Amino acid sequence: MRLKKVISLIVTTLILSSIVLVAVSLNSKGFENLRGVKAKVYKTPYCSCCDLHIGYLKGYGIQIEVVEMEDISGVKKDLGIPDELLSCHTTLIGGYFVEGHVPVEAISKLIKEEPDVRGISLPGMPSGSPGMPGTKEEPFVIYAVNDEYYEYMVI
Repeated sequence: MRLKKVISLIVTTLILSSIVLVAVSLNSKGFENLRGVKAKVYKTPYCSCCDLHIGYLKGYGIQIEVVEMEDISGVKKDLGIPDELLSCHTTLIGGYFVEGHVPVEAISKLIKEEPDVRGISLPGMPSGSPGMPGTKEEPFVIYAVNDEYYEYMVI
């Protein structure tokens, strides 16, 4: 009986993920600059919201290499991501880091504009952000990081 529940949960997750990918693909107009861009995502093997964010990015044509590690804090430290801007996974794309569940609008802007920063971050794991369940409760504030950090974009 437990096996049936596990299989049912897996099938439900796959169906929901497919729906998200189709919806994202239909709405990807305007983000053509991301198609074919290569990215590397550092995550722990236990985080399912990271997998959903990866699916979200793939829906925009980003080519993802996933690196699973038990502890990714060293990667974050090496990239100089401030503690107050940390989230659950870190993506390297276009020479920048993207920390957390950053919406594609901010990633596209980063790749188009190529600002003089190390990366961008959406701190924490806000409800309703790409890959996170729930509804968006307030605007997402994405920060740009250099020697200091500052507000980069509000979505």
